[in-house]
Amino acid sequence: MLLAADVGNTNVVFALIEGREIKARWRIATDPRRTGDEYAVWLLQLAEFQGFDSADIDQVIIGSVVPRAIHNLTVLSEKYLGITPLIAGQGAGQWGIELDIEQPSSLGADRALNTIAAHAKYEGDLIVIDFGTATTFDVVDFTGAYKGGIIAPGINLSLDALVGNTAKLPRIAIERPESDSVIGRNTEDQMLIGVFWGYVSLIEGLIARMKKEIGRPAKVVATGGLAILFDEHTALFDAVDPDLTLEGLAILAERAA
Repeated sequence: MLLAADVGNTNVVFALIEGREIKARWRIATDPRRTGDEYAVWLLQLAEFQGFDSADIDQVIIGSVVPRAIHNLTVLSEKYLGITPLIAGQGAGQWGIELDIEQPSSLGADRALNTIAAHAKYEGDLIVIDFGTATTFDVVDFTGAYKGGIIAPGINLSLDALVGNTAKLPRIAIERPESDSVIGRNTEDQMLIGVFWGYVSLIEGLIARMKKEIGRPAKVVATGGLAILFDEHTALFDAVDPDLTLEGLAILAERAA
């Protein structure tokens, strides 16, 4: 069984994967100072609670956009599982795709993994949108090559900046406004309209511009926590695939096995 660790700027997602089927997953806040021992106490107990035996883990892969976190996750793998982990993008974990951009080494692991998984699952040209700490838009051509993309502030990041830099605006939950009106009658409604419909407009506008530049039909695949929210109330996406990054890790691990 494969233990995959997807390290984002906000959370680390651990998953146990058999083949490409995700059997279990756990999430913890990203903290580069968290030691391998701390990870082990938390993770191995959770796995045991759900009936999994750490002895069944025979492969570990780490994909990280936080370089400082890799060492302690490697300690977890080597000390407690007796396995040298595969590091996505390095050594036997090289991407195996063309990165047709000016600085290939600067591409985040999550975006490369999304590219690998999306090309494996969907045909033709693709636009992959990942709703994470930042919202990223990535173009994958029909050959599987990564062609570039866009980085925009994540919706939670935008909301944090709005609330944190104003004296009287309250914290609100991100959800679809109850009314389709874009003229709010109170402060909370006005904020929600700005956050939700403003972000929908951003996505629509960027997708339209990207499709025009690609010049061929392109499917839009969304992943990340807020993809489902926008999919329920808009027709922006051709597919919503919340496990795209983990599936990319599983594919890399298969190639290296």
